[in-house]
Amino acid sequence: MSSVSTPAFSSETVTDLLNADISRPARYLGNERGAVHKPWSTAAVRWVLTYPEIYEVGASNLGHIILYSILNAQPRQLCDRAYLPAADLTQKLRDRQMPLFAVESRRALVDFDILGFSLSYELGATNILEMLSLAQIPLTWKERDRSPAQSKWNVADGSWPLIFAGGGTATSNPEPYADFFDFVALGDGEELLPEVGLVLEEGKAAGLSREEILLDLAQVPGVYVPRFYDMAADGSVQPNRPDVPDRVLRRVAPPMPEYSIGLVPYVETVHDRLTVEIRRGCTRGCRFCQPGMLTRPARDVPPEQVIDTIEKGMRETGYNEFSLLSLSCSDYLALPAVGLEVKNRLKNDNINLSLPSQRVDRFDENIANIVGGLRQTGLTFAPEAGTQRMRDIINKGLTNEELLRGVKTAYEQGWERVKLYFMIGLPGETDIDVLGIAETVRWLRRECFIKGRRALKFNITISNLTPKPHTPFQWHSVSTEEFRRKQELLKAELNAIRGVKANFTDVRISAMENFVGRGDRRLSAVVRRAWELGAGMDAWWESLENAFGAWTQAIADAGLDWQYRQVESGEWNLDENIATADRAGQDVSEAMLAVLDRPLPWDHIDTGIEKSWLQDDLKRALEAAVVPDCSFEGCSHCGICGPDFGHNIVVPPPEIPQFVGHFKPNQDRAQRIRVRVGKLGELALIGHLDFARLMDRAIRRAALPIAFTGGFHPGPRISPANALPLGMTSTGEIIDFELTERVSPVEFQTRLQAQLPADVPLQSVEEVSLQLPSATKSLDRAEYLLAMSIEAGDNLRDSADWQQWIAQVLAAEEIMQTKTTKSGKTKQVNLRSHLYDLEIVCPDVVDSAAPSSLPNSVQQKLAATGQVIVRYVGSCRNDGTLLRPKGVLTMMESVSGQTLVLGHIHRVQLILN
Repeated sequence: MSSVSTPAFSSETVTDLLNADISRPARYLGNERGAVHKPWSTAAVRWVLTYPEIYEVGASNLGHIILYSILNAQPRQLCDRAYLPAADLTQKLRDRQMPLFAVESRRALVDFDILGFSLSYELGATNILEMLSLAQIPLTWKERDRSPAQSKWNVADGSWPLIFAGGGTATSNPEPYADFFDFVALGDGEELLPEVGLVLEEGKAAGLSREEILLDLAQVPGVYVPRFYDMAADGSVQPNRPDVPDRVLRRVAPPMPEYSIGLVPYVETVHDRLTVEIRRGCTRGCRFCQPGMLTRPARDVPPEQVIDTIEKGMRETGYNEFSLLSLSCSDYLALPAVGLEVKNRLKNDNINLSLPSQRVDRFDENIANIVGGLRQTGLTFAPEAGTQRMRDIINKGLTNEELLRGVKTAYEQGWERVKLYFMIGLPGETDIDVLGIAETVRWLRRECFIKGRRALKFNITISNLTPKPHTPFQWHSVSTEEFRRKQELLKAELNAIRGVKANFTDVRISAMENFVGRGDRRLSAVVRRAWELGAGMDAWWESLENAFGAWTQAIADAGLDWQYRQVESGEWNLDENIATADRAGQDVSEAMLAVLDRPLPWDHIDTGIEKSWLQDDLKRALEAAVVPDCSFEGCSHCGICGPDFGHNIVVPPPEIPQFVGHFKPNQDRAQRIRVRVGKLGELALIGHLDFARLMDRAIRRAALPIAFTGGFHPGPRISPANALPLGMTSTGEIIDFELTERVSPVEFQTRLQAQLPADVPLQSVEEVSLQLPSATKSLDRAEYLLAMSIEAGDNLRDSADWQQWIAQVLAAEEIMQTKTTKSGKTKQVNLRSHLYDLEIVCPDVVDSAAPSSLPNSVQQKLAATGQVIVRYVGSCRNDGTLLRPKGVLTMMESVSGQTLVLGHIHRVQLILN
């Protein structure tokens, strides 16, 4: 039963946590544009999508956005969100013994019916355990199940929430994580999760127990309930009761791009753009690629639906960039037509398009026009291997001629640097193939040369093959030492090539991914112990030595170090079975056949691809035989196509429109509008750059004719007079907007205010002559209200003392402060010379209120955080001449001899010269 005492926990206690003391507090506010706040009392089932990474990663994940939108569109269902908190908030939660909360409702996670985690990386489960621990929820399903077997499951009565996982890693092999989850959602969730919600709603209404609800869920295609399955002695996973399926089906759903238009975060995220899926699934058949095997069949989105979604999404979100998403965007035959149509429609809006890694053989002038422009995005190709033989073994379907043509097109279209992905450790790879990567790069640099231009440069990423479940290479293995040797061999060769920057994946990370990703249920103990030893995902980047040490220690503590050594030493290698000139026609060895026939921990997951087909395709790889793409050529008979998974849907390409040219910034300056704007409530926790981004997006949504700067990186002519420090509120910020067409101030205010949050009120809007200096140059002073107290809470002073100290400050000719410059030099500054006015506005906070002209939220904040409220006017010029609130505090301390504390700070107005 639940042990969390929630009555003492409330949204107010969460609000107390979220202040300027923590890094980027806006991550946790839950007030983004597009956030959904459904009434708690009307929901029959309450979800939390719990993303096990920091907000900047999770809030920009397309799957997270789509499922959040779909679940909130269901009647009687509510969906909130939670993210892995950064280290500072994590420490605060632990110090105060407060449970992790959902960002919108600010309720403890234990209050919700169901928590859904995204598991998309083998080593990411430790972050899930961290979030469960912070939520004060038991880590395993067995611990959460310690209640009478037939008791009614109801979170409101103290039952633990249901915990599940979805995502690529959870779908491919859930066994290493089986102890932690009540169930696992396999495959696409767009249709599956609403079905799960209905089962929960009916189960709650019927008063079913936890196990009875899970048994009902186990009948839903795509739901795997680990408690109903056991690992057999041979490593296979079998049902432990007759009323659940022997194999669990992966779910397949069509792409739903309309649900991509959702959250617009206030803080800058990893993928800070609108992302629209154009094709789901890939049938290229690269033999190392797990997503390509787990997402079949391929399903194209109709071009007109993509275009309409992008155009609508850009208007509604205000983003200045969008991305088209697919495992292989180049296989979406409508890409040139769609991309150019969207670029043409949004030509005047300074919109940029980015594409993920794309096939180099399909890169042409049309694609270059789509992704090119003033703000040319990075260009990434993935040849994967350095020789034709190796590309045939992995079924890459790429020739040297196609590789050169694509890279050369990029160079001719203006790109000066291209990123290339390669892998080492592939079956049948020789040192000649490894060195072939360097030779390929050298050849490309030599062939891509135009007189008078700088030579083409390359960023090269060399990863180590990590064999994945449900791929033909799932039976392959390479030793860590062999990876190290090949890396050193290639490093020496690449170092001799000018204009090449190479990055190699650490072999220890690859070995651990390999071990966990192809592990069985015994690895749950390893994952838990690794988390206890501090091996969160971020630990790999902060201290690889410590993270690797934690994982190896966890393996040893679980008694599985012998198994890890097998993987690390290359337990079984395919090289001896590769068809080469001297072994032509050789049969596959009996040892290999025996390995292929072993039960695997993930055989009970029915992905649609038959295991026998994977075995046959592995044998084709050993013969360097290429299998064509079944989306465009004949069927490869993998087993996917049928009633359970559907068929490939390939949309024929429409006619490619005439490209009307890249965005040219309109630099005409017809009018300057000056706005005085407030920044109130929790919007005070949005930093200056994020606030500027908020304004840019609001202007775009309002479709106001903003002028742009020139140069290679044109930006909108939006000029804040001064940056407001994080945590301060204001009723008097000044921003200048320069427009290409005249708009009446009233219309400007109406259109812009409609696109701004309520806590960003437009106080006044006026037209200002373009011949006058900008607000940035005219800024002279600022007026502030400061909540101030004596540090010792019981050492209260009456208003006479504060009045006396203020009089002493005003009477002084100079009050000096020593400041240290960025270069480390010290200088003396006369703070008094920057002070123009100083007074107590509210002599007794207990008996009086703050100035009545202020918003109530500001009055309450000032009154709650200080013994007195001090008003001052001081220098505030952008040449560095300014009197900060801390400077006023310093002057008051110097005359009073007391240690004073600043509470809330409110900027009343900026004063122009």
